Amino acid sequence: MKHYLKKLEETIHKRWNQKALCDFEGEAFTYADLATSIEQFRIFLSDAKITKRNKIAICARNSARWALTFWDINVNGCVAVPLLAEFHPNSMTTLTQHSDSVILFTEEDIWGKLNPERMPALKAAINIKDGNLLWHRDEKVAKAWRNREKAFARLHPKGMKPEQVSYSTDNMDKLAIINYTSGTTGNPKGVMLTYGALSDTDEFSNSHFPNKPGETIVSMLPMAHMYGLAIEFIHPNVDGVTVYYLGKTPSPTRLLKAMREVRPYMVVTVPLVMEKIYATSIQPSLAKMQKLFTVPLAKKVIYKIIRRKILSAFGGKVRCFIMGGAPLKPEVEQCFCEMRLPFTVGYGMTEACPLLGWEWWTDFVPGSCGKPVHEIRIDSEDPKNVAGEIQARGQNMTVGYYKNPEANAVSFTDDGWFRTGDLGTMDEEGNIFIRGRIKSMILNSSGQNIYPEELEAVLSGCPYVIESIVVDRKGKLVALVYPDIPEDLDTETRKGIPELIRTTANKSLPSFSKINKVELMDTPFEKTPKMSIKRFLYK
Repeated sequence: MKHYLKKLEETIHKRWNQKALCDFEGEAFTYADLATSIEQFRIFLSDAKITKRNKIAICARNSARWALTFWDINVNGCVAVPLLAEFHPNSMTTLTQHSDSVILFTEEDIWGKLNPERMPALKAAINIKDGNLLWHRDEKVAKAWRNREKAFARLHPKGMKPEQVSYSTDNMDKLAIINYTSGTTGNPKGVMLTYGALSDTDEFSNSHFPNKPGETIVSMLPMAHMYGLAIEFIHPNVDGVTVYYLGKTPSPTRLLKAMREVRPYMVVTVPLVMEKIYATSIQPSLAKMQKLFTVPLAKKVIYKIIRRKILSAFGGKVRCFIMGGAPLKPEVEQCFCEMRLPFTVGYGMTEACPLLGWEWWTDFVPGSCGKPVHEIRIDSEDPKNVAGEIQARGQNMTVGYYKNPEANAVSFTDDGWFRTGDLGTMDEEGNIFIRGRIKSMILNSSGQNIYPEELEAVLSGCPYVIESIVVDRKGKLVALVYPDIPEDLDTETRKGIPELIRTTANKSLPSFSKINKVELMDTPFEKTPKMSIKRFLYK
């Protein structure tokens, strides 16, 4: 297995003047800039007496400088601690301290909400946007940071040359990242991932969705999540792909503008984005042409035209749309399959760095989330038909949770498999089908296991439903639905919407899991940063 930093080193040698990291319509950094920044950071660490394995946190919005800072930390052997800029200030403070981070790279407005007195391990806070010190506790660290460019100039009076770049790769078993999951109440769960885990993910990615030097990609996902960090950034960038950042969540107009101009080879996203494209563009177009579907071959031609328009809107070079983090609505998935849109839905989690299941779009089985990336087993006597916990092991898996022995004790089986907490089945070809979370499973009075996610997939195809969750209330299944109701709908029809949704869904559900009641929600469900509904708020 080749170390991803060796690949980065080779790319820097070969593509010195090529753009490596860019803000769309903003700053751009070449691989030469990247090499210079990494060397300046090495000098800073040495002068500040900050050694390898020290933790350094990044809490900022996506940008080219975020990525540059990550490489500074990661290449020089320190442990990167990415924190979501959307976390509550109390969580940011708690996690920075829990991780023992000695430096925090952040933004001025975020820093203003934090309390350094609650972070005694912290030596300095640095503005990621301009490199200015925001605060420091250690004067030696502050001085080393201010003098890093002058120190670099003394060591490299003529600047760096490609042949001077050489990165350490004898650290496969060393800790590279502590990535905190979205739940920050109670004992924080900092997922520990090694350089070997990142190298393994990169190797798998190269063998299953390879890229080419000089290609481009638009980064939309949070870099503080392993999905965005590993698949949208590390894997492409070490191979010579230029990564473009959009910053804060862009408007649809700006997003499509970036896609048309950047022309990415791959789009990594979440199902919600593609579902919105379906609801706002594809479904209305199909509805207008529904009558033409009776004409022989018309449907095939129409789907081909829509497919071409979608690919063109994303720049015309997309080889695959990769989705993860949640299932795709069945009606959307069926439509994409019929029009032969190159998409696949994978399965992953932070603890797997992040891949567990994957399949290329031409072999992807609708309803599944791909085949095992490494070893996966279903803890069930009949894995094909009876759901059991999905358990995994491989070089990509976490080595545990940072300073959390309680979580470590329950997260691994006696024979070393990681407990995902997900329930699933696996067919003869190895396709994985997720049935739900163990914690959300409902056991009814007759002993039947009910997986809310399966009922919610049915509800997603019912009239007026945007999103839903199913809960157990005193032995009754209640569907909470956030609807999309036209403003011009008459009062009588509005009153009948809950019952219409209930009866429509129950037509497709077995007797033991029929919905007893539908309640409409006035506002969207509260979600985690990964856009998963916070179920615990609605029990």
